[in-house]
Amino acid sequence: MPTVAGSVTVQEAALPKNDAMNLADLAIFVEAIKEGSLAAAGRRIGITPMAASRRLSALEAELGTRLVHRTTRSLSPTTEGEAFLPHAETMLKEEADARAAIRPADAGATGLLRVTASVPFGRKVLVPMAAQFMRRHPELRLDLQLIDGVVDIVEQGVDLAIRIGELRDNLLVARRMASNPRRLYMSPQYLGVAGLPASVVELGGHECLTMSGVTHWTFEREGRSFQQRISGRFTANSVEALHQACLDGLGIAPLSTWNTDEDVASGRLVEVELRDAVLPDRGIWAVYPSARLVPQKVRLFTDALRTHLVPKDAAA
Repeated sequence: MPTVAGSVTVQEAALPKNDAMNLADLAIFVEAIKEGSLAAAGRRIGITPMAASRRLSALEAELGTRLVHRTTRSLSPTTEGEAFLPHAETMLKEEADARAAIRPADAGATGLLRVTASVPFGRKVLVPMAAQFMRRHPELRLDLQLIDGVVDIVEQGVDLAIRIGELRDNLLVARRMASNPRRLYMSPQYLGVAGLPASVVELGGHECLTMSGVTHWTFEREGRSFQQRISGRFTANSVEALHQACLDGLGIAPLSTWNTDEDVASGRLVEVELRDAVLPDRGIWAVYPSARLVPQKVRLFTDALRTHLVPKDAAA
């Protein structure tokens, strides 16, 4: 059963009048919707606004339907355009992947690469690494989507997700990139008020900074995991918020070492070492929608990320 978008089905909107589909016309349509303007779409692709308008008109004529509402100041998709957009994006992506599959092994990364990761990992690790990577691959465009929640990478058309911790979706393909050492931290301000806990049980008398809804922390002792109930007056749905609360002296937080190295070195945070337990390391993972025909741009990016992480991994 085709999906209905208004009065026009996706199936109907996706069918051209003939077997040929001009990918350049598709690219103008997709960029015009993203940019909200044909002139901006033309600049992205490297053609004049008039040429961009002609390409869009040619695509609409081929499909036999209007895809966008155009005025002198704005552009927006019609119902048919909204229905057709994901199909156009898929066709462009498949064409780019097909070209990448037959490129020489020593060729660089090209096209659009969509990557998702958590906000702190993206800001502290991926952006610096991506800056170096993109200088080595000038034909690559990177769309980095940072969110602390878990993104459906298949539905959102994401090429690669970088995830930390326990993986829950067994339908995706995952590759372990590096370890992810985690520690408990507090600020010198909090230390001066509350003191330093020496055991897991003593955490019960401290303000523990947790993700919203979390009531227990998992620890390891002699290779076996167990949970300890904790509580605190401050919770958040963001790791960055917990990090900042820890810096501000609100309590103890479990954080990754890549997120705290600078704070410890500068004296802004103090590591809490418990004598009877440690936090488990569940790794940093690269997650793909499929193991089949992984695009070269994805392979090159993950290889570069692992190289970026390994020195830190080895030193941890």
